[in-house]
Amino acid sequence: LALTPAEVGKLIVVDGVFSMEGDMCRLPELVALKRKYGARLMVDDAHGLGVLGEHGRGTGEHFGVEADVDLVMGTFSKSLAAAGGFIAGDRMVVDYIRHHARSQIFSAAPPPALAAAVLKALEIVVREPERRAVLLENTRYMRDELGNLGFDTGESETPVIPMRVGDDNKVFSMVSRLHEDGIFVNPVITPAVPPGGALIRTSYMATHCREHLDEALGALERVGRQAGVIH
Repeated sequence: LALTPAEVGKLIVVDGVFSMEGDMCRLPELVALKRKYGARLMVDDAHGLGVLGEHGRGTGEHFGVEADVDLVMGTFSKSLAAAGGFIAGDRMVVDYIRHHARSQIFSAAPPPALAAAVLKALEIVVREPERRAVLLENTRYMRDELGNLGFDTGESETPVIPMRVGDDNKVFSMVSRLHEDGIFVNPVITPAVPPGGALIRTSYMATHCREHLDEALGALERVGRQAGVIH
C-alpha cells in the first residue's frame, strides 16, 4: 500500500473469519491501514454473518467498525442454511459490479423459493438472538474442553474449531475413525494449510445439545489418544 501512488485505487480484501482455523482477522488494524493509505476495505464474511456481533451482522459489528467496511461479501450457505451469495456496499459500487462482473452478468436470478428461505433465515437471526447465544456457549465449551484434553485448537474464537495434527496421513486415519464413530469432521491438508500443518476441522451449531458435544468429545479423545496426538 505504501508503494502504490496516491491516485491509484486500492482495495484491501480479507476474510472476516478464516475458514480453516476459525480465527478472526484483525479488522481494526486493517481499518487503520485503509484510512492511512486511502484504500477501500472488502470483507468476505461467509463465516461471520449470523454468528458474530450483537445482532449477528458479522465481523464488522463484532469489532464495532461496520461503517468502515466498504464492501461485505458473503454466502447464504452457512448460517442461513440456503444457497447463493451476496455483495453489499455503496449503491454506485454495487451497480458497477452488477454490470461489469462476469460472474454476475452470466448468472441467473435465484429461484423465488430460495430467496424466501434466505429472507426467513435473516428474520430468525434478528428475532431469535438466543440461538446465537447458545451457539457461542457451545463454541466456548468445546474450545475449553478440547484444550483441556490437550488438543491444539489454535486461535479460534468462532464455531469453527481446528485440531492441529501436522501429518496428513494421521489426519486421514483419525477422520476415518471418527466417521465410523458417527462424528462428522473435515480433514484439512496442503494446500488449504501450509505443509506440515494438517488439521481436523470441527464446527458447531446452536442445535447441538450438551449430550451431542460430550459424545463428540469422547470420540475425539479416544481417537486422539490412539493416534498419539494427545496423551
